[in-house]
Amino acid sequence: MGCTRSAAGYKHMNLAPGIVSSPDICGGEPCIAGTRIPVWLLVQARRLGASEADLLQAYPALHPTDLLHAWAYERDHREEIERQIAENEEA
Repeated sequence: MGCTRSAAGYKHMNLAPGIVSSPDICGGEPCIAGTRIPVWLLVQARRLGASEADLLQAYPALHPTDLLHAWAYERDHREEIERQIAENEEA
């Protein structure tokens, strides 16, 4: 895990391969690197029946490896993702 600074000067925390967090993006929720797509959103969409092909079509900025990174992050941080899904369902 480490920090990087983007060209815009934002500080990003590298949480896992392909997964970053920045307080200025999605409230600091873990997102796919280079996007504003939170991991929990992809996990929830998959649970609701979206296939990987559906997700790649809905989010053209994503690549198949991004989804693999999201699923790995979910597997390693299940409680965090469950909490984020619950918080966003309540909102």
